[in-house]
Amino acid sequence: MGRGGWLTVLALLTLFRLAVAASVPLTPDEAYYRLWALAPAAGYFDHPPMVALWIRFGLLVVGDTPLGLRVMGPLSAALGSVLLAHVGALWLRRPDGQPDWRAGTRVALLLNATLAIGLGAIIMTPDTPLIFFVALLLWSLGGLCMGGASWLWLVAGLAAGLGFDSKYSMVLPVAGVGLWLVGSPAGRVWLRKPWPWLGAIVGCVCVLPVIWWNAQHAWGGLTRQGGRVLDWQPARAPVFLSELLGGQVGLASGLVFVLFVGGCVHLWRRRDGFSALLLCMILCPLAVFFQHALGARVQANWPVLVYPACALAAGVWCPRWWKGAVWLGGVLTVVVMVQATFAPLRLPVRTDVTLRQMGGWSTLAQAMQAHMASEAAGVAPVLITENYGLAGELAFYTRDIEVVAVEPRWRLFDFPRPACGLRGMLLRSAQDKGAPNPSVFEVLGDPGQPVARARRGMVAEWYVLQPVSLRCKPGAASLGEAASLPVRRS
Repeated sequence: MGRGGWLTVLALLTLFRLAVAASVPLTPDEAYYRLWALAPAAGYFDHPPMVALWIRFGLLVVGDTPLGLRVMGPLSAALGSVLLAHVGALWLRRPDGQPDWRAGTRVALLLNATLAIGLGAIIMTPDTPLIFFVALLLWSLGGLCMGGASWLWLVAGLAAGLGFDSKYSMVLPVAGVGLWLVGSPAGRVWLRKPWPWLGAIVGCVCVLPVIWWNAQHAWGGLTRQGGRVLDWQPARAPVFLSELLGGQVGLASGLVFVLFVGGCVHLWRRRDGFSALLLCMILCPLAVFFQHALGARVQANWPVLVYPACALAAGVWCPRWWKGAVWLGGVLTVVVMVQATFAPLRLPVRTDVTLRQMGGWSTLAQAMQAHMASEAAGVAPVLITENYGLAGELAFYTRDIEVVAVEPRWRLFDFPRPACGLRGMLLRSAQDKGAPNPSVFEVLGDPGQPVARARRGMVAEWYVLQPVSLRCKPGAASLGEAASLPVRRS
């Protein structure tokens, strides 16, 4: 496939992704990140702020809709694919020395054929901007390794810094770059020049706001993420390691995973500087994830940041069946998208992640409004919840009802604080058998009948409503760990 055909395919794929992004319901994490975008800050309890900035831009341009939250995903995936195809074409040259655009196209197709990228381009998470900035980093470093201008180090520093502003795990491929600079002849040549150091300064300037925010908040974000390196449960390591491997086989769409592994083996046999750089950027993060799996579970999406480099590695190895791997990955991605949008398969919640994450949120919100209108006489139309994901979904899908979230993390958000004694209906999962926290809630009545969150008759989860009022410490006018969330008004 030539450049023109590839760009046409990419444009159609991007339009398809935008259509799906506008159609599928929000996941709880996306609804939570929407609240980040409505409370701008240099950092948050869970991650750095880039995902909030991308969502805020989409909301300003497209509106407070699912497409507004996600529009930057398909667009950044398209631009990242172009960058990766370009560096692949420059690196994997034809015998006559000209850029091999077929090889570059193959690299981009393999990356987009993974479930991780196919779905990650639609569902907005911190991995979405992270993958783009990893692609930008590879593009700039690849250009340098192939004789490009020295100022590309500034682009590399910018990509590294903004990638860190997306997710703290960006330090892992950047550490791989540092290892390459120190440990390879091609890298050590650069250490005698000012450009890598200037790039490092650019990166440090980009991360300063995030570091400042952490310093102002007891290093909460860095401590939350960095504290995981101390986990150690060797007896459970075989389970964690098998889950890590299985997760990557699934997210890399099976056959593409085989190509990734085979490509890394072929990288090991090559002697050029860019091959060594790719190996360092792949193996350094994977070593950390392997170490972590000796003591705790590694979430399947964590290693996705090495997928762009693995796609470049897979471009070195070109078995005849690579197109079949791309088709398989594409079909799997479409199947998941169709299930999330139309739910043609009536699968139980145990096996249907789209039902667990996306199913029935709008109907649940409608049921809450109807339930409160009919049974909550004398109680203000206020929904209260202790779950941040549930709070985000309610804030997005309910209309003209105040949504109050109660949890220590809300102290870090610049949202209005509900007054002491505020009465409302506490919405909890029916699986939460314990009584509401007596230091926060005064229970005013018994729970009502369970209400289902369901899609096409398949129940994702049951919830109960219970009348409560908010308690506060003596002398306090409002509850500091609660927040009145911004909801969409009708």
